[in-house]
Amino acid sequence: MVCTMKSLSILLVLVAVVAADKIPDFVVPGQCPTVDENKLWTYQVPKFHNYAGVWYEFALTNNPYQLLKKCVRNEYVFDGKQFVVSSTGISGYGNPLKRNGKVYPNPFGEPHLTIDYENSFAAPYVILETDYTNYACIYSCISYNLKYYSDFAFIFSRSPVLADKFVKRCEAAFRSIHVDTSRFTKTPQGPYCDYDAQKYL
Repeated sequence: MVCTMKSLSILLVLVAVVAADKIPDFVVPGQCPTVDENKLWTYQVPKFHNYAGVWYEFALTNNPYQLLKKCVRNEYVFDGKQFVVSSTGISGYGNPLKRNGKVYPNPFGEPHLTIDYENSFAAPYVILETDYTNYACIYSCISYNLKYYSDFAFIFSRSPVLADKFVKRCEAAFRSIHVDTSRFTKTPQGPYCDYDAQKYL
């Protein structure tokens, strides 16, 4: 199944792109890769409670909507139906920043989650692979009229560091759907990240 998001917000993005007569660099010709979302969804839904908890951002592809640039920590609270997410870290301006959002089942019945942060638009959220205790590989792809698409990918870790064997598992998962893993950049994490203080932002 091709990752799509049939929301008004996506349509507005496309209209804005056409109106500006300038295509952003994160919108490229082609279509979203094929992902067996039905298989993933069937396996993952009963395990959503295992996905809850803290995830650190280990790496990501170019994403203009990610305002947190360093020390990114995401806390997922599952209420039985959806995840309430609190993301904290350091902005590109060097200031502590907190963003709130939700991750919930796609409202159009598509077999994936939807991520919806404040001051942004809703987008697909596909857990491409995870062992729930060490790593998670997250993929989001939006198709525009089957001519252009934009995609974003993340590697999450349960701690600020991630063993190379788990990084390789994510890289293999992304390569299996033809995502170029050289696009990833590592998110700075380290001793200068005051995660305890971030909890109270």
